[in-house]
Amino acid sequence: MYYVISPAKNLDEATPVPVKTHSSIAFADDTQMLMDVLQTLSPQDIAKLMGVSDKIARLNVERNGQFQLPITLDNGGKQALFLFKGDVYEGMDAYHLAPEALAYLQERLGLLSGLYGLLRPLDLMQAYRLEMGTALKNPRGDNLYQFWGKRITALLNERMAQAGATALVNLASQEYFKSVQERDVNVPIITPVFKDEKNGQYKIISFYAKRARGLMVKYASERQIQNVEDLKQFDLEGYQYCEVDSNSNTWVFKRPEGVK
Repeated sequence: MYYVISPAKNLDEATPVPVKTHSSIAFADDTQMLMDVLQTLSPQDIAKLMGVSDKIARLNVERNGQFQLPITLDNGGKQALFLFKGDVYEGMDAYHLAPEALAYLQERLGLLSGLYGLLRPLDLMQAYRLEMGTALKNPRGDNLYQFWGKRITALLNERMAQAGATALVNLASQEYFKSVQERDVNVPIITPVFKDEKNGQYKIISFYAKRARGLMVKYASERQIQNVEDLKQFDLEGYQYCEVDSNSNTWVFKRPEGVK
């Protein structure tokens, strides 16, 4: 399998990375093209475009001004899997993954990104803020979906072929997975859905669902899963596969109330 996840808004720039291994981003020229646009924006422009506070806008104008290629460990670069900090990444618990689990993810996990397109876990990146749904006018169109076009999908197909993947496991949000042109993906797409019981009904609860996506990546990496059907055995933190609610493309996992 090959997995895709979303990035996180929050970043951890301080915690030391437990591994020295790193790789380079695939879309350096494209990333620079977007950064050239971002660097023309004032804090007021950023605040309006991204709907963020003045404080966050000023922080990201500062980050944009410091951006530099090639990204290295000496100019603020940090491996993507360890820089992103959010519910999905807390579920993955990357800082405690064994070397063989990290190697598995480096080959089989893609992190979708508005600025970087598609990252591998150990790709060096610099801190930024640019969500995929941002309506940033750029040399290729009016938004980031137009900017990336077929590029992300083509690289996904290439990396899935290299990994021998027979399925793409979509653990990304709708906003980010829209950057993948599904009709052009060379393998079947499976989307796990995580539901928690609340007041006797099962529903998607955002915080828990995001964490569960990370837990599934952790589960697969620690077990070195090769057969996508084995993902149905996922049972971390009380989730269980529900066959009656699932189909060939959407796999539903449920957790009873009180089981956390």
